[in-house]
Amino acid sequence: MNLLEKSLFSTLKSIATQNIVSHYHNLQQHRTIVKVRLKWVKNRGLDHIIDVQTDLKAACLLKDAIVRSPVGYLTAKSLADSQKLLGLTVPTLRFIRRYPTLFEEFPHPKYQSLPCFKLTQIAKILHDQELKVFEDNQSDLVERLSKVLMMTTNRMVALQSLHPLKWDLGLPDDFDKRFPDHFRIVKGTNGLACLKLVQWPEKYAVSELQKMNDDSSPPAGYREFKRGKAALEFPMSFPRGYGAQKKVKAWMDEFQKLPYISPYEDSRGIDPNSDLMEKRVVGVLHEFLSLTLYKKTKRNYLRSLRKELYLPDRFTRIFTRYPGIFYLSLKCKTTTVALREGYRRGRLVNPHPLTRHRDKFHHVMRTGLIYRSKGVDILPQLDNVLDEEENELTDEEEIELTEECDGTSDAETGSDED
Repeated sequence: MNLLEKSLFSTLKSIATQNIVSHYHNLQQHRTIVKVRLKWVKNRGLDHIIDVQTDLKAACLLKDAIVRSPVGYLTAKSLADSQKLLGLTVPTLRFIRRYPTLFEEFPHPKYQSLPCFKLTQIAKILHDQELKVFEDNQSDLVERLSKVLMMTTNRMVALQSLHPLKWDLGLPDDFDKRFPDHFRIVKGTNGLACLKLVQWPEKYAVSELQKMNDDSSPPAGYREFKRGKAALEFPMSFPRGYGAQKKVKAWMDEFQKLPYISPYEDSRGIDPNSDLMEKRVVGVLHEFLSLTLYKKTKRNYLRSLRKELYLPDRFTRIFTRYPGIFYLSLKCKTTTVALREGYRRGRLVNPHPLTRHRDKFHHVMRTGLIYRSKGVDILPQLDNVLDEEENELTDEEEIELTEECDGTSDAETGSDED
């Protein structure tokens, strides 16, 4: 296909999409898609991954806290009230003692009966390697953070909402000051410190779904366009038994035919009660989860960004309404939302360099848990540590989930904390 044909194809596709969107804007005062009430299906494989990563995250946060400490250690007293903050189901003191390969216990220099914890030599090596990963992937950091801010209405987010997401988005401690050419700290209308995008980078205004549907073969793309398949379709992986249900299939077929609204487009003119707005909300949540390293985050973290992302009041119902796209986990006394397409047979698809580094950290954790203090002597060279084999659990258990579940779970009465 020559340049003229490519240009014509692009123009025709753009015009067709605009016409479809305009058509649905005219009809959006009414909902036309009949929805089916679905059951929540437990996925043991994803639950296991979330369980493991909860401990991994807590250990990494403790490591960072020790690094930030001016004395280079934390006391047992300072850890007393950190259990909820770390998302743990056991007391922090018991947790930190599980991993002697990372945290070395010693008596306080002045108060001998007060236990203290510092990093082992191998933990220090891991931390230095992590800093190197951040340094080597700065352009990726800028793009990911830019895209989060680009999805918001005012191109800025309160720092108090971003800080809990550092782990999920793979941001360093100094993310708010590291890139002054791209982001700056400003005072929001509510008086809170916010991180604001300095300039709109048009090259980033392409969603992950658009990238997935960007056919590298123009002739094939043109054939699809001629068949009327102008709308982008979300990848779906239904729990066992759902895909064969006629009502579910008909519902999803109608949903997929709706025009795709990019999360980087201004959607404030769309009727908030329309089917089109619901697909736009699915697109925003899909894009946000795609930007996270593990394609998942806590539901309450998303709630804290509801206004910035222009989401409806009860947007969390979307997660159980579209089980082919999202998975809602109730593990570890909290509610986590995961993107189903992000995992295949118990493994993360296309892992980021930082997640590979965290796999090393988890290997050291497990070695300490199994061999206790002897684990330091038997650990292999870190550069040769292979990725841990994940349990490929696919058994699913059906559990009725009524709409009231939106108000249950541990931290649903308040905000989850990082």
